[in-house]
Amino acid sequence: MSKKWNVYVTYRIPEPPLELLAGYCEVEVNPHRRILTREELLEAVQGRDAVLCLLSDVIDSEVLDRANGVKIFANYAVGFNNMDIKAATERGILLSNTPGAVTESTADMAWALLFAVARRVVEADRWIREGNFKQWLPMGCLGLEFAGKTLGIVGAGRIGQAMARRASGFGMKILYTGRSRYPEFEQATGATWVEKEVLLKEADFVSLHLPLTPETHHYIGEAELELMKPTAVLINTARGPVVDEKALVRALREGKIWGAGLDVFEEEPRLAEGLRDLPNVVLCPHIASATWETRTRTGFMAAENILAALRGELPPNCLNPEAYQLG
Repeated sequence: MSKKWNVYVTYRIPEPPLELLAGYCEVEVNPHRRILTREELLEAVQGRDAVLCLLSDVIDSEVLDRANGVKIFANYAVGFNNMDIKAATERGILLSNTPGAVTESTADMAWALLFAVARRVVEADRWIREGNFKQWLPMGCLGLEFAGKTLGIVGAGRIGQAMARRASGFGMKILYTGRSRYPEFEQATGATWVEKEVLLKEADFVSLHLPLTPETHHYIGEAELELMKPTAVLINTARGPVVDEKALVRALREGKIWGAGLDVFEEEPRLAEGLRDLPNVVLCPHIASATWETRTRTGFMAAENILAALRGELPPNCLNPEAYQLG
Protein backbone atom coordinates (compact mmCIF):
# COMPACT_ATOMS: atom_id res chain seq x y z
CA MET A 1 0.00 0.00 0.00
CA SER A 2 1.70 3.16 -1.22
CA LYS A 3 -0.61 5.65 0.47
CA LYS A 4 -1.90 5.35 4.00
CA TRP A 5 -5.60 5.66 4.69
CA ASN A 6 -6.76 8.85 6.39
CA VAL A 7 -8.78 8.44 9.58
CA TYR A 8 -10.31 11.21 11.67
CA VAL A 9 -11.12 10.72 15.36
CA THR A 10 -13.66 13.20 16.69
CA TYR A 11 -12.34 13.15 20.30
CA ARG A 12 -9.23 11.72 21.90
CA ILE A 13 -9.55 8.17 23.21
CA PRO A 14 -6.99 5.95 25.01
CA GLU A 15 -3.72 5.63 23.11
CA PRO A 16 -3.51 1.86 22.38
CA PRO A 17 -6.37 1.84 19.81
CA LEU A 18 -4.97 4.99 18.21
CA GLU A 19 -1.57 3.29 17.95
CA LEU A 20 -3.22 0.33 16.23
CA LEU A 21 -4.80 2.64 13.65
CA ALA A 22 -1.55 4.57 13.23
CA GLY A 23 0.16 1.40 12.07
CA TYR A 24 -1.96 1.45 8.93
CA CYS A 25 -3.40 4.96 8.66
CA GLU A 26 -2.69 8.64 8.97
CA VAL A 27 -4.67 9.47 12.11
CA GLU A 28 -5.87 12.95 12.97
CA VAL A 29 -7.54 13.54 16.32
CA ASN A 30 -9.72 16.46 17.32
CA PRO A 31 -7.17 18.74 19.05
CA HIS A 32 -9.72 20.44 21.31
CA ARG A 33 -10.60 19.36 24.84
CA ARG A 34 -14.27 19.53 23.90
CA ILE A 35 -16.77 17.95 21.55
CA LEU A 36 -16.67 19.24 17.99
CA THR A 37 -19.22 21.84 17.02
CA ARG A 38 -21.58 20.97 14.20
CA GLU A 39 -19.65 23.15 11.79
CA GLU A 40 -16.34 21.59 12.82
CA LEU A 41 -17.72 18.08 12.35
CA LEU A 42 -19.02 18.93 8.87
CA GLU A 43 -15.58 20.19 7.90
CA ALA A 44 -13.62 17.41 9.60
CA VAL A 45 -15.29 14.51 7.75
CA GLN A 46 -14.37 15.81 4.30
CA GLY A 47 -11.66 13.92 2.44
CA ARG A 48 -11.39 11.09 4.98
CA ASP A 49 -11.36 7.35 4.43
CA ALA A 50 -12.93 6.65 7.82
CA VAL A 51 -14.23 8.48 10.88
CA LEU A 52 -14.19 7.25 14.47
CA CYS A 53 -17.03 9.19 16.09
CA LEU A 54 -18.80 9.61 19.41
CA LEU A 55 -22.41 9.05 20.42
CA SER A 56 -22.72 12.83 20.69
CA ASP A 57 -21.78 13.27 17.01
CA VAL A 58 -24.97 13.33 14.97
CA ILE A 59 -24.24 11.40 11.78
CA ASP A 60 -27.15 12.42 9.58
CA SER A 61 -27.73 13.11 5.87
CA GLU A 62 -25.91 16.43 6.01
CA VAL A 63 -22.77 14.91 7.51
CA LEU A 64 -22.92 11.90 5.19
CA ASP A 65 -23.17 14.15 2.14
CA ARG A 66 -20.02 15.99 3.24
CA ALA A 67 -18.19 12.71 3.83
CA ASN A 68 -16.97 12.18 0.27
CA GLY A 69 -14.83 9.05 0.21
CA VAL A 70 -15.61 7.95 3.78
CA LYS A 71 -16.11 4.19 3.86
CA ILE A 72 -17.17 3.89 7.49
CA PHE A 73 -18.30 5.85 10.52
CA ALA A 74 -17.29 3.74 13.51
CA ASN A 75 -19.23 4.71 16.62
CA TYR A 76 -17.20 4.68 19.84
CA ALA A 77 -20.27 3.38 21.66
CA VAL A 78 -22.70 0.51 21.92
CA GLY A 79 -25.66 2.78 21.18
CA PHE A 80 -26.18 4.19 17.71
CA ASN A 81 -29.25 6.43 17.98
CA ASN A 82 -27.00 9.25 16.74
CA MET A 83 -26.69 7.60 13.33
CA ASP A 84 -29.07 7.66 10.37
CA ILE A 85 -28.72 4.06 9.22
CA LYS A 86 -31.10 4.42 6.28
CA ALA A 87 -29.31 7.49 4.91
CA ALA A 88 -25.88 5.86 5.29
CA THR A 89 -27.02 2.69 3.56
CA GLU A 90 -28.44 4.65 0.63
CA ARG A 91 -25.00 6.26 0.20
CA GLY A 92 -23.09 3.00 0.58
CA ILE A 93 -21.40 4.16 3.79
CA LEU A 94 -20.86 1.58 6.52
CA LEU A 95 -21.76 2.21 10.16
CA SER A 96 -20.58 0.22 13.18
CA ASN A 97 -20.80 0.13 16.95
CA THR A 98 -19.10 -1.73 19.82
CA PRO A 99 -21.57 -4.24 21.32
CA GLY A 100 -20.46 -5.99 24.48
CA ALA A 101 -17.60 -3.61 25.20
CA VAL A 102 -19.32 -1.83 28.07
CA THR A 103 -21.35 -4.66 29.62
CA GLU A 104 -19.54 -5.22 32.90
CA SER A 105 -18.62 -1.60 33.64
CA THR A 106 -22.19 -0.42 32.99
CA ALA A 107 -23.63 -3.11 35.24
CA ASP A 108 -21.10 -2.07 37.91
CA MET A 109 -22.20 1.55 37.55
CA ALA A 110 -25.88 0.67 37.84
CA TRP A 111 -25.10 -1.08 41.09
CA ALA A 112 -22.96 1.82 42.29
CA LEU A 113 -25.91 4.16 41.76
CA LEU A 114 -28.28 1.71 43.41
CA PHE A 115 -26.04 1.48 46.48
CA ALA A 116 -25.53 5.24 46.61
CA VAL A 117 -29.26 6.00 46.49
CA ALA A 118 -30.47 3.23 48.76
CA ARG A 119 -27.82 3.80 51.42
CA ARG A 120 -27.79 7.61 50.98
CA VAL A 121 -24.05 7.67 50.44
CA VAL A 122 -23.93 11.08 48.77
CA GLU A 123 -26.13 12.67 51.44
CA ALA A 124 -23.97 11.19 54.18
CA ASP A 125 -20.76 12.36 52.53
CA ARG A 126 -22.13 15.88 52.20
CA TRP A 127 -23.31 15.81 55.85
CA ILE A 128 -19.80 15.03 57.05
CA ARG A 129 -18.09 17.56 54.77
CA GLU A 130 -20.39 20.29 56.05
CA GLY A 131 -19.25 19.57 59.62
CA ASN A 132 -22.54 18.09 60.83
CA PHE A 133 -21.21 14.75 62.13
CA LYS A 134 -21.10 15.29 65.90
CA GLN A 135 -22.14 11.86 67.14
CA TRP A 136 -23.62 8.55 66.01
CA LEU A 137 -27.41 8.77 65.72
CA PRO A 138 -29.76 5.74 65.71
CA MET A 139 -32.02 7.43 63.13
CA GLY A 140 -29.28 9.07 61.08
CA CYS A 141 -29.35 8.53 57.29
CA LEU A 142 -31.57 5.47 57.40
CA GLY A 143 -31.60 3.69 54.06
CA LEU A 144 -32.78 0.52 52.36
CA GLU A 145 -31.45 -3.04 52.45
CA PHE A 146 -30.99 -5.30 49.42
CA ALA A 147 -31.14 -8.84 50.78
CA GLY A 148 -34.42 -10.50 49.96
CA LYS A 149 -35.74 -7.50 48.02
CA THR A 150 -37.02 -7.54 44.43
CA LEU A 151 -34.93 -6.20 41.56
CA GLY A 152 -36.81 -5.33 38.38
CA ILE A 153 -34.70 -5.33 35.21
CA VAL A 154 -36.16 -3.60 32.19
CA GLY A 155 -34.38 -4.99 29.14
CA ALA A 156 -32.47 -8.21 29.82
CA GLY A 157 -29.80 -7.94 27.17
CA ARG A 158 -26.09 -8.20 27.96
CA ILE A 159 -26.09 -5.45 30.60
CA GLY A 160 -29.42 -6.41 32.15
CA GLN A 161 -28.23 -9.98 32.54
CA ALA A 162 -24.95 -8.82 34.07
CA MET A 163 -27.01 -6.75 36.51
CA ALA A 164 -28.99 -9.84 37.48
CA ARG A 165 -25.88 -11.94 38.06
CA ARG A 166 -24.73 -9.39 40.61
CA ALA A 167 -28.14 -9.38 42.27
CA SER A 168 -27.94 -13.12 42.85
CA GLY A 169 -25.23 -12.53 45.44
CA PHE A 170 -27.69 -10.54 47.54
CA GLY A 171 -30.35 -13.24 47.45
CA MET A 172 -32.70 -10.93 45.58
CA LYS A 173 -35.82 -11.93 43.69
CA ILE A 174 -35.30 -10.96 40.06
CA LEU A 175 -38.07 -9.87 37.73
CA TYR A 176 -37.49 -8.75 34.17
CA THR A 177 -39.52 -7.45 31.26
CA GLY A 178 -38.94 -6.61 27.62
CA ARG A 179 -39.77 -7.79 24.14
CA SER A 180 -37.82 -11.05 24.46
CA ARG A 181 -37.64 -13.87 26.97
CA TYR A 182 -34.37 -15.61 27.78
CA PRO A 183 -34.87 -19.17 29.13
CA GLU A 184 -31.15 -19.73 29.80
CA PHE A 185 -30.97 -16.44 31.71
CA GLU A 186 -34.02 -17.46 33.76
CA GLN A 187 -32.48 -20.83 34.55
CA ALA A 188 -29.12 -19.31 35.53
CA THR A 189 -30.46 -16.55 37.80
CA GLY A 190 -33.97 -17.62 38.75
CA ALA A 191 -35.32 -14.52 37.01
CA THR A 192 -39.01 -14.36 36.11
CA TRP A 193 -40.44 -12.58 33.07
CA VAL A 194 -43.44 -10.39 33.87
CA GLU A 195 -45.43 -7.66 32.17
CA LYS A 196 -44.15 -4.10 32.57
CA GLU A 197 -46.94 -3.06 34.94
CA VAL A 198 -46.35 -6.05 37.22
CA LEU A 199 -42.63 -5.33 37.43
CA LEU A 200 -43.19 -1.68 38.33
CA LYS A 201 -45.70 -2.56 41.03
CA GLU A 202 -43.62 -5.31 42.65
CA ALA A 203 -40.00 -4.23 42.29
CA ASP A 204 -38.13 -2.50 45.11
CA PHE A 205 -35.41 -1.46 42.67
CA VAL A 206 -36.00 -0.83 38.96
CA SER A 207 -32.97 -0.73 36.65
CA LEU A 208 -33.35 0.38 33.03
CA HIS A 209 -31.30 -1.26 30.26
CA LEU A 210 -33.23 -0.38 27.13
CA PRO A 211 -32.00 1.00 23.81
CA LEU A 212 -33.51 4.32 22.78
CA THR A 213 -36.10 3.80 20.06
CA PRO A 214 -39.38 5.56 19.23
CA GLU A 215 -41.11 2.83 21.26
CA THR A 216 -38.95 3.29 24.38
CA HIS A 217 -39.03 7.11 24.44
CA HIS A 218 -40.53 8.06 27.85
CA TYR A 219 -40.87 4.37 28.70
CA ILE A 220 -41.01 5.62 32.30
CA GLY A 221 -43.41 8.53 32.65
CA GLU A 222 -45.96 9.81 35.11
CA ALA A 223 -48.24 6.76 34.81
CA GLU A 224 -45.36 4.34 35.36
CA LEU A 225 -44.01 6.26 38.34
CA GLU A 226 -47.48 6.15 39.90
CA LEU A 227 -47.33 2.35 39.77
CA MET A 228 -44.06 2.12 41.68
CA LYS A 229 -43.75 1.67 45.44
CA PRO A 230 -43.09 4.77 47.56
CA THR A 231 -39.95 2.93 48.75
CA ALA A 232 -38.80 2.08 45.21
CA VAL A 233 -35.56 3.24 43.59
CA LEU A 234 -35.21 3.92 39.86
CA ILE A 235 -31.82 3.53 38.14
CA ASN A 236 -31.10 4.69 34.59
CA THR A 237 -27.80 3.87 32.89
CA ALA A 238 -29.46 3.34 29.50
CA ARG A 239 -30.47 6.48 27.60
CA GLY A 240 -31.84 9.68 29.09
CA PRO A 241 -35.02 10.01 27.00
CA VAL A 242 -36.20 6.60 28.19
CA VAL A 243 -37.36 8.53 31.28
CA ASP A 244 -39.66 11.55 31.31
CA GLU A 245 -37.34 13.66 33.44
CA LYS A 246 -39.94 16.28 34.37
CA ALA A 247 -42.31 13.57 35.61
CA LEU A 248 -39.43 12.03 37.58
CA VAL A 249 -38.66 15.36 39.27
CA ARG A 250 -42.28 15.61 40.39
CA ALA A 251 -42.32 12.03 41.67
CA LEU A 252 -39.10 12.50 43.64
CA ARG A 253 -40.20 15.84 45.04
CA GLU A 254 -43.58 14.47 46.14
CA GLY A 255 -42.13 11.26 47.61
CA LYS A 256 -43.93 8.96 45.19
CA ILE A 257 -40.72 6.93 44.96
CA TRP A 258 -37.79 6.74 47.38
CA GLY A 259 -35.08 7.91 45.04
CA ALA A 260 -33.30 7.67 41.71
CA GLY A 261 -29.80 7.25 40.33
CA LEU A 262 -29.14 8.72 36.89
CA ASP A 263 -26.08 8.45 34.68
CA VAL A 264 -27.90 9.74 31.59
CA PHE A 265 -30.31 12.61 31.00
CA GLU A 266 -33.14 13.45 28.67
CA GLU A 267 -31.52 16.54 27.14
CA GLU A 268 -27.95 15.81 28.09
CA PRO A 269 -26.04 17.66 29.44
CA ARG A 270 -28.95 19.92 30.45
CA LEU A 271 -30.95 18.71 33.45
CA ALA A 272 -34.67 19.07 33.98
CA GLU A 273 -35.49 22.03 36.17
CA GLY A 274 -35.29 21.17 39.86
CA LEU A 275 -33.47 17.86 39.41
CA ARG A 276 -30.10 19.02 40.76
CA ASP A 277 -31.77 20.40 43.92
CA LEU A 278 -33.34 17.12 45.04
CA PRO A 279 -31.59 15.27 47.88
CA ASN A 280 -33.00 11.86 46.88
CA VAL A 281 -31.34 11.59 43.48
CA VAL A 282 -27.71 10.74 42.67
CA LEU A 283 -26.43 12.28 39.43
CA CYS A 284 -23.42 11.19 37.37
CA PRO A 285 -22.13 12.65 34.07
CA HIS A 286 -22.63 9.63 31.76
CA ILE A 287 -19.68 7.65 33.15
CA ALA A 288 -21.02 4.09 33.19
CA SER A 289 -18.33 2.96 30.74
CA ALA A 290 -15.64 5.19 32.23
CA THR A 291 -12.98 2.67 33.16
CA TRP A 292 -9.60 2.41 31.47
CA GLU A 293 -10.32 -1.18 30.54
CA THR A 294 -13.71 -0.49 28.96
CA ARG A 295 -12.76 2.68 27.10
CA THR A 296 -9.66 0.96 25.69
CA ARG A 297 -11.64 -2.14 24.70
CA THR A 298 -14.24 0.08 23.02
CA GLY A 299 -11.50 1.85 21.10
CA PHE A 300 -10.01 -1.40 19.85
CA MET A 301 -13.42 -2.59 18.65
CA ALA A 302 -14.00 0.68 16.78
CA ALA A 303 -10.50 0.55 15.29
CA GLU A 304 -10.97 -3.03 14.14
CA ASN A 305 -14.27 -2.09 12.50
CA ILE A 306 -12.46 0.69 10.63
CA LEU A 307 -9.55 -1.46 9.48
CA ALA A 308 -11.89 -4.18 8.23
CA ALA A 309 -13.88 -1.65 6.21
CA LEU A 310 -10.75 -0.11 4.73
CA ARG A 311 -9.52 -3.55 3.67
CA GLY A 312 -12.80 -4.07 1.85
CA GLU A 313 -14.13 -6.53 4.43
CA LEU A 314 -17.43 -6.51 6.30
CA PRO A 315 -16.72 -4.93 9.73
CA PRO A 316 -17.33 -7.34 12.62
CA ASN A 317 -19.93 -5.02 14.18
CA CYS A 318 -21.52 -3.55 11.06
CA LEU A 319 -24.93 -1.95 11.60
CA ASN A 320 -25.88 -1.84 7.91
CA PRO A 321 -24.43 -4.80 5.98
CA GLU A 322 -26.67 -3.80 3.07
CA ALA A 323 -24.28 -0.89 2.46
CA TYR A 324 -21.40 -3.39 2.18
CA GLN A 325 -23.25 -5.15 -0.62
CA LEU A 326 -23.73 -1.82 -2.39
CA GLY A 327 -20.04 -1.06 -2.06
